[in-house]
Amino acid sequence: MEILLWLAVALTGTAIIWKGSGLLETSSARLAAYYSLPEIVQGAVVVAVGSSFPELSTTVISTLIHGEFELGVAAIVGSALFNILIIPAAAGLSTRKQLKANRDLVYKEAQFYMIAVAVLTLTFAFAAIYFPVENENAIVGEINRWLALMPIALYGLYIFVQYQDTLDQGEKVDTTGISAPKEWGKLGLSLIVIVIGVEGLVRAAINFGEIFNTPSFLWGITVVAAGTSIPDAFVSIRAARDGRGVTSIANVLGSNTFDLLVCIPAGVLIAGTTAINFSVAAPMMAVLTAATILLFLLMRTHMVLSRPESVVLLVFYLVFVVWISAESFGIVDWVPGLPPASPQGAH
Repeated sequence: MEILLWLAVALTGTAIIWKGSGLLETSSARLAAYYSLPEIVQGAVVVAVGSSFPELSTTVISTLIHGEFELGVAAIVGSALFNILIIPAAAGLSTRKQLKANRDLVYKEAQFYMIAVAVLTLTFAFAAIYFPVENENAIVGEINRWLALMPIALYGLYIFVQYQDTLDQGEKVDTTGISAPKEWGKLGLSLIVIVIGVEGLVRAAINFGEIFNTPSFLWGITVVAAGTSIPDAFVSIRAARDGRGVTSIANVLGSNTFDLLVCIPAGVLIAGTTAINFSVAAPMMAVLTAATILLFLLMRTHMVLSRPESVVLLVFYLVFVVWISAESFGIVDWVPGLPPASPQGAH
């Protein structure tokens, strides 16, 4: 009975998220038209930040309420992997046409996201080097608010670059009938609806983990991560079916950029200082880097993401899930200390 109850909660949460993401896409598209934003800015900033709101909530709640910063990091890194691999693959397979990219997407969005991964890894490394925490089994460092400002400053640069793109936009769009205050209200409502849906889905995943005795790190980086990525998936698939491949993939890259450069540091800014297990964080960032490079290379071939290439992304994610599951259950031990026995709490 308990399994059926939480299954019903998960399905209800999914339905709520579907409705909320539809409202989010509609309102953001109309706002982008009202403010004459380029298609790539709409996907990489407006829609991306809105659909990443669940990830931001995950980090803040896990750090502020539960004192488990690493749980939030695991969920966000897992969400980033889901976004990079599953969402473009699902979007590519959901439409009969090839998912088209462009040079802005490949050479600006994708490469900027690679820089975001590198800067966050450096932030973790600086914490381990300059603010080490004694630990016999792993390399642990303490991140303070000053270190957390590094990735946030980079996101500020990202917004500046996107703002310059809006200034270069020469085309004018008919905004007749669009009320900005009304659309902003719908956008705010959609965020609330999405958070309610994701909360139900995440709670169901947590209870499934307890019922089936699943290690917390495993469901954090897979189930919870996938749950918080559902709004991104719905928005990207809809965009792909409408023939807007650039918006579809830009949403993924923009969401991940926001997740890494804002959502993770947000937990630190709230807690003041918090410890990070670099022995676990570094391999996870390495996997994320490999996934990002793979998507970059596949998009660069003829500036499209074909159906066979979409399958390659799915296979990569499946291999990751099998590996992280084997690590979590102790079947293999390629990364010492994975999963963490006990996350370091906030100080």
